[in-house]
Amino acid sequence: MTNKIAFITGATSGIGEATAHKLAQNGYNLVLSGRRMERLQTLKELLESSYPIQTCIAAFDVRDRKSVEQGILGIPEDYKNITVLVNNAGLASGLSTLDNGNMDDWELMIDTNVKGLLYVSRFIIPGMVERKTGHIVNISSIAGKEVYANGNVYCATKFAVDALNKGMRIELSQYPIRVTGIYPGAVETEFSIVRFKGDEEKAKKVYEGFESLLAEDIADAIYYAISRPAHVNINEMIVMPTAQPVPGIIHRRG
Repeated sequence: MTNKIAFITGATSGIGEATAHKLAQNGYNLVLSGRRMERLQTLKELLESSYPIQTCIAAFDVRDRKSVEQGILGIPEDYKNITVLVNNAGLASGLSTLDNGNMDDWELMIDTNVKGLLYVSRFIIPGMVERKTGHIVNISSIAGKEVYANGNVYCATKFAVDALNKGMRIELSQYPIRVTGIYPGAVETEFSIVRFKGDEEKAKKVYEGFESLLAEDIADAIYYAISRPAHVNINEMIVMPTAQPVPGIIHRRG
């Protein structure tokens, strides 16, 4: 297998799915990871019929350490020389003050956004170190740079991703392995549907009256970062809709 190989978590929708298409267009073979096997299989078939690339599936929940280990160690030998890791799996659950917070929501966000990223990275980084090459892209959020009202724990998890971006970069630059943090503002995906626990009407209102980012915009940013010459590392990229200068302000039409 001569193509470069990218491992994408959260590949079943949104930014992960768009990134899979973008990298496939540019000749990457892919390891597609996510919880929903049916969606992964559908995406695999679509990508392989649309682009001259190969894919394999590693279905697991990033919150489950043993499943992560088994899923990554169990990928076929042809896919183990991973060139790019896109740590995309992440979510928000609920929107409230701390004193009214749902602790199950807190656990879900911490386990997915922080521990899940750590688990996946832990089992992929050693191979990159051994091969002395690789690029890790961690998808954080503008919430990892600035805190907004009622976003407390979600913002805390994304600040943790920001710290991990910096820590990984310090540790891995000697090999040399590149590390990039991507910090999107409002992107219209399933994000708000998940945050509001399936309330599509409430989620839709988040994106009304302005032109939000699309998943494809972030996929473009990811590809830009990983396609730079080997001596160039894009440390961070903050990508916002023009209508959203900071997290708490969106200029809406009318």
